[in-house]
Amino acid sequence: MPTLDEELFPSTPGKFKIEQRSYGINRQFYRFFASTSTMFLWALFLIALTVSYLSFQSFVDSGTRYLSASWGGLQWEKQVRTSAEISRSGGMSVLVTGASGFVGTHVSLALKRRGDGVVGLDNFNNYYDPSLKKARKALVNRHGVFVIEGDINDARLLDKLFDIVAFTHVMHLAAQAGVRYAMENPHSYVHSNIAGLVTLLEACKSANPQPSIVWASSSSVYGLNEKVPFSELDRTDQPASLYAATKKAGEEITHTYNHIYGLSITGLRFFTVYGPWGRPDMAYFSFTRNILQGKPITVYRGKNEVDLARDFTYIDDIVKGCLGSLDTSGKSTGSGGKKKGPAPYRIFNLGNTSPVTVPALVSILEEHLKTPAKKNIVDMPGNGDVPFTHANISSARIEFGYKPTTDLQTGLKKFVRWYLSYYGYEHGTPVN
Repeated sequence: MPTLDEELFPSTPGKFKIEQRSYGINRQFYRFFASTSTMFLWALFLIALTVSYLSFQSFVDSGTRYLSASWGGLQWEKQVRTSAEISRSGGMSVLVTGASGFVGTHVSLALKRRGDGVVGLDNFNNYYDPSLKKARKALVNRHGVFVIEGDINDARLLDKLFDIVAFTHVMHLAAQAGVRYAMENPHSYVHSNIAGLVTLLEACKSANPQPSIVWASSSSVYGLNEKVPFSELDRTDQPASLYAATKKAGEEITHTYNHIYGLSITGLRFFTVYGPWGRPDMAYFSFTRNILQGKPITVYRGKNEVDLARDFTYIDDIVKGCLGSLDTSGKSTGSGGKKKGPAPYRIFNLGNTSPVTVPALVSILEEHLKTPAKKNIVDMPGNGDVPFTHANISSARIEFGYKPTTDLQTGLKKFVRWYLSYYGYEHGTPVN
């Protein structure tokens, strides 16, 4: 005979019908708890499946990022080492950030030509035409400089570079440039000029040996200062733009790393650099383009209709200052991130000491382009620009013999010649 259990719960569902009410109630409870347990188990299964999928997806994403990285591998490491090789007695191995930027390109070429080892780093952002940066990269590549596409905020990349090469110096030129663009995209300035600087300094302080660092500050730090010419001893606590504020912050941050970690650091306050391979966002560059295309240019003027004036500094003179700063930078004193003694901390103005008004600049361009400009003269808006700049360069002259030699007339002539050649103009007419 079947047991009571077998009668109540037959192996084949629906084999018989339970007639008693109490049994019916018990069966309903059983079905309820059975279905609840099943749902709970299914929920656990789905949760586990979801977690597994997300973990796998994260692994795939990480792997994809690693595989798609523009750096790494044996061939890449070989290129880095080859580019960093020193070919002169007493030479240096230099990591140049922003190596496909305007100043970075010229500094990289000058270092390589004299026999120093140079490795470049640039993120090729689209603040201005990336094709110009790619052309600069091709130029330095032809001279034996390997430029890595990467960001100074990538700590893993920086650590890898310092593992491969014992850089003696870092020339830090990577930055988000431009005064007016800061009003459109302020976060890019914090990302590059502050966070990026700290990431680089962290890599340098942990390197063994620690490199000496020369980096690009800006004449913009003088802000609303009205005393001329601008001296390194003048106040710099009244910035007129976010760009200037990030550069001032950079000076304070570098001082801290020098004080705590013994990094040798030199800051260079550039004054309106111009020349071949320059930045398209600069006034002299856009003026040239618009004059050739027959478009009007906007010329700003200051209060009381006073002409704006800038201490325009030709790129070759800036390069001399950069190399002089590297050559006299002194050594860092830290090891393993710990300071063992005081290290040099310096700041220098690099300018031409001969301010020229913007209308005078336009007149020189008209002369070299053999084309009159259509000018719209308007009052300067409150966009962070300052009415004038003028550098006192006595400190740089005393320290490493800095002496600019190119006046604006000569410098713009060289720029115009390059511009017409690069963009395919002949006597002001586009070449088909």
